[in-house]
Amino acid sequence: MQSIDGVGPRLAKQLGKLGIERLLDLVYHLPAYAVPRRRVAEIADAAEGETVTVALTAQRVQQGSGRRPTRIMTTDSGGGGAALVFFHDRGGYAARQLPIGEARIVSGKVERYGGEAQIVHPDYIVAPSSGDDIPDREPVYGLTEGLTNKRLRQLVRTALESVPDLPEWIEGSMRRREGWAAWRQSLLDMHDCTDTGARERLAYDELLANQVTMLLIRESSRRRRGRPLNGDGALLERLRSALPYRFTGAQERSIAEILGDLGAERPMLRLLQGDVGSGKTAVALAAMLRAVEAGAQAALLAPTEILARQHLASLDEMLFGMNVRTAILTGRETGAARSRTLAELASGAIDILVGTHAIFQDAVTYHDLGLVIIDEQHRFGVNQRKMLTEKGRRAPHVLVMTATPIPRSLTLTQFGEMDESRIDEMPPGREPVETLVLSRERLEEVVGSVSRLLESGGRAYWVCPLVEESEAEGDVAAAETRAEILKKALGAERVGLVHGRMKGEEKDRVMAAFAAGRLQVLVATTVIEVGVNVPEATLMVVEQAERFGLAQLHQLRGRVGRGGGRSVCMLLRSAEISETARERLKLMRSTNDGFAIADRDLELRGGGEILGTRQSGEAGYRVARPEDTARLAEPARDDARLFLEQEGGFEGSKRADAMRTLLYLFERDSALGLLKAG
Repeated sequence: MQSIDGVGPRLAKQLGKLGIERLLDLVYHLPAYAVPRRRVAEIADAAEGETVTVALTAQRVQQGSGRRPTRIMTTDSGGGGAALVFFHDRGGYAARQLPIGEARIVSGKVERYGGEAQIVHPDYIVAPSSGDDIPDREPVYGLTEGLTNKRLRQLVRTALESVPDLPEWIEGSMRRREGWAAWRQSLLDMHDCTDTGARERLAYDELLANQVTMLLIRESSRRRRGRPLNGDGALLERLRSALPYRFTGAQERSIAEILGDLGAERPMLRLLQGDVGSGKTAVALAAMLRAVEAGAQAALLAPTEILARQHLASLDEMLFGMNVRTAILTGRETGAARSRTLAELASGAIDILVGTHAIFQDAVTYHDLGLVIIDEQHRFGVNQRKMLTEKGRRAPHVLVMTATPIPRSLTLTQFGEMDESRIDEMPPGREPVETLVLSRERLEEVVGSVSRLLESGGRAYWVCPLVEESEAEGDVAAAETRAEILKKALGAERVGLVHGRMKGEEKDRVMAAFAAGRLQVLVATTVIEVGVNVPEATLMVVEQAERFGLAQLHQLRGRVGRGGGRSVCMLLRSAEISETARERLKLMRSTNDGFAIADRDLELRGGGEILGTRQSGEAGYRVARPEDTARLAEPARDDARLFLEQEGGFEGSKRADAMRTLLYLFERDSALGLLKAG
C-alpha cells in the first residue's frame, strides 16, 4: 500500500485493519451509501435535516469557552443565514476558517433551533474557488479508528486515477442486454454513487470469476486418474437387510448416482444434500461399503469431535455383525492408541476411518484411500479438502454432505464444481416437529412443561444462544446460569451441561449420560447443532431464538423428532424483536421443509450466514450480495461454460487474457495455479 502517494506506515496500518493492502483492495472498498449534498442559494431553501452546500459570509463571532460552543453568525445571498456551531473550538479554529466579511462555501446538515437555522460542525468549509470540489453526492465508506471518510475518499480517487481500462471479459450480448458500462467506468460510477447498474456489473464480474474457477477445478479433478470402485454388492445387501427400515426413493436414487460415479475411473466429486433426518449417513455408508468391497479404504471427515464420535457410533450400529473394521482419529487420540491407529491405517487393517481435521495431517498415511466423505462441507476450506484428497495412491472419490439445504444459486457459487444428489424425501412414519413461538415472559410455563415431560420419562434439550462463532465467556456463563436454575427447578441429578469450552472427554461423558437417560435435560450452546442423535429426546427449547438464523434454528429443531411420535420445539423470543426476526420465527412455526427455509433464509440473512462459517480464502465475496447471487449465478455459469467449452478457453478464446486478469482481480488462486501448472 505504501506505493500509493501519501500512504506511510501509520496510514498503511490503519488501512490494513479494513483489509486494504493493495491498490486493488482500495478500489474495491466500495461505499456503503451516499450522502446527497444539494446546492442551494439560500438557507431558507433547505428542509429540516437536509444536507446542503451553500455560499455563506461570516458577520459575527461568538467565541465559546468551557462547555459553551463557538457560534459564527453568517448571511447568504438572500439576506438570510445560519449560525455555524463548533464545540471544543480550540485556538480559534472556527474564526480562522471563516474570516469576517469573506464568503466561504459551506456544506453540512441544516437544523433549526428556536426558529434559527444552524449547521453544527460543517463537513466542508472551502474558498469559493474550491466549491466544485465538494461532491453533490458524497460516498460514505467503512472506516476504522483514526481514518476519516474524507481521507479515504482522497485515497480511493488517487487509486482510481491509476487504474487502466482493461479488456472486456463479459460475453458481449450479455453486457449489451444488461446495459452495463465497462469495468473501469463501473468502478468510477460505484464510487460516485451513480445508479447505473454498476454494482450489478461488478457483482457479475465476481460471480463469473467464481464460476470459471469452479469449472477449472472440476475439470482438473476429472483429468486426474482415479480408481474404479466396483464390488458384488454383498455388503450393501447386508446393510439393507440389517436396517430396521427401507431406504426411501430419494435415498435409493442418491445411492444409484453415487455408485455409478464410484464405478468410473474419473474421480467422483459429488454434493449430497439432505434435510435433517433424511438419512444421509446411511447413504454415505452405502458408498463406503462399496469402497470396502473394492479393497479400498474410506475416510469420513467431520467438523467437530462430537459429530465424529456420533458418526462412529452410528456406523458401528449399522455395521453390527459385518467384517468391516472402523476407527476414529481426532486431536484427543494420543500416545500408544494413536500410534496403533496410524499403523493399522497404513497396513490396511482399518477399512473406515472417522475423524476431524486430524485425519489429513502429514503423519497420517493410508494403505489405499479410495473414498473421502466430508460432512458439513461448508465448514472446510478448499485447501483442506485438497490435502485430504492427496492422501490416496490415485485421486480418491469425494462425496461431500450437508444437512443445511442450500438454495440453487448458492449451490452454484459454493459447490459449483460438484455434481449434486438431493435427498428430498423424509423416511416414512417421521412426524413433523410442532413448533411454538413463546415470549420469554412465559419462561415459568416452559419450565413447567419440561418438568411434566421429565415425570413421564422424557428428555429435552435447552439451548442458549451465542453471539460469535467462537464462544465468548459471557455466553458460556449464560448457559451455566441456566443449567443451575434448571437444576434447582427440576433436580440437579436430571440436568447436564455441554459447551464448546469444555474438554472433549467431559463433553462426551455428559452426552453419553444424556443418550443413556441418566440425564434428562441437556443444557447446551450450539455445540449440539449437528451430529447429536438421541431419539428419545422429544422437546427442544431455544432461548432468545431471534438471535439465530433460520437454517440454524432448523438444525436445532432437527435434534428432536428422531424417534417417532410427537415432538415439540419451543422458540423463546424477547419482548422486542425486529421485523426480520419476527418473519424468521413465523416461518419456523409454519413449515418443517428445510429447502423452503433455506430459500427464505437467503432472502432474509444472506448466503454467508446460511452456510455458517465462510470457507477460507476464495469463498467470500467483496461485491456480490445475496440478491445478486440469486439473479446472476446461473448466467455467470453459462458464460463460464461458453468461454471454456465453446470459445477455446485459455488456449483459444479472444477473452483469454481478459479472463486471466479477472481471476487475478478476485484472487482466484486455485484457478491461476491450475493454469500455471498447465
